[in-house]
Amino acid sequence: MTKFNRFFILFPTLIILTGCGGAIQSSQTNQESTQVQASNVSAAQPLDNKNFADVLKTYVDERALVNYQELQKNRQQLDKYNASLGVVSASTFQSWSEAEQIAFLINAYNSFTLESIIDQKPLKKSIRDIFGVWKLRKFNVAGESKTLDNIEHNTLRTNYNEPRIHAALVCAAISCPPLRNEPYTGEKLDAQLDDQTRQFLNGPHGFRIDRTENKVYLSSIFKWFGEDWKKTYGVDGKFTGNDNERAVLNFISKYVSSEDKEYLVKGNYKVDYLNYDWALNKQ
Repeated sequence: MTKFNRFFILFPTLIILTGCGGAIQSSQTNQESTQVQASNVSAAQPLDNKNFADVLKTYVDERALVNYQELQKNRQQLDKYNASLGVVSASTFQSWSEAEQIAFLINAYNSFTLESIIDQKPLKKSIRDIFGVWKLRKFNVAGESKTLDNIEHNTLRTNYNEPRIHAALVCAAISCPPLRNEPYTGEKLDAQLDDQTRQFLNGPHGFRIDRTENKVYLSSIFKWFGEDWKKTYGVDGKFTGNDNERAVLNFISKYVSSEDKEYLVKGNYKVDYLNYDWALNKQ
C-alpha cells in the first residue's frame, strides 16, 4: 500500500509579486475551513460525506446530468467537502478498510472533477477544454497533493484490484458512466459498484450487441483500460478478441441476460468500440 506523505512547497517570490494581502486572506480562509472540517475526521472513522451527499442529491438529476450553473452559484457545500478530503491524515486513511479507501478515492475523484468544471467561467463545453485538468491541477487528498490522474492511475488502478472503479469514476462527459446521486461508502461499496456496472452496461454508452452485424460494441473505456480486467477475468478458449477484450467480455457476461451471455461466450463476432462523446454531462 502506498504511504502518503505531505509536501510543502513555498514560493516567496511569487507571493510578493501577487500581493501579500490576497495571499494572507486566502490562507486564513483555507485555515478556517480546515479547522471546521478537522473535527469530523478521526482515525478509523470514515469521512463524513453529508456535504457531498447533499450536492449530489441537489444537482444531479435522474439522467445523471449535472446542473453545473446552479452548482457554480451555490458551491459552498462542495468546497467544504473537498477541503475535508485534505484534512484526512495518511494514518487515518491507512486505518480504513480497503473498501473504505476505494470509496474515499472515488468520491474524491468525482468531487474534484465537479470542482474543476465549476471553476471555469464561463463553463466549458467539454472537460477536455480545461487546460491541465487531469495532469496539472492538484488537490489535497489524505495528506498528499494529487492530480486526477494520480488518483485514478497511480493510486486506484495501481493499489487495488478493482476494475469496477471504471463504472464509478466520472470525468464529466456524456459517454462517461452515470454520476451516482449518492457518495460511495465502504459499507455499501460492493453493491454500489455492481449497480453502477449494470447501469453503465444497460445504458447507451457502455455495451451493445448488434446481431445483424454480428458485432459487440463496447465503451472505449474498456479499450483504454482493458488490462485491468485480465487478472481476475482473463480466460482462454471463450469469447472473442485479444486477451484484454476476452477478459472484459467475461466480466460483462456476468451482468447481462442469459441470452446475451450465451452469445458472448460462443464468440465468432467482431468487437468494436463506441464513439466517445466528450460533451459536458450537463442538464
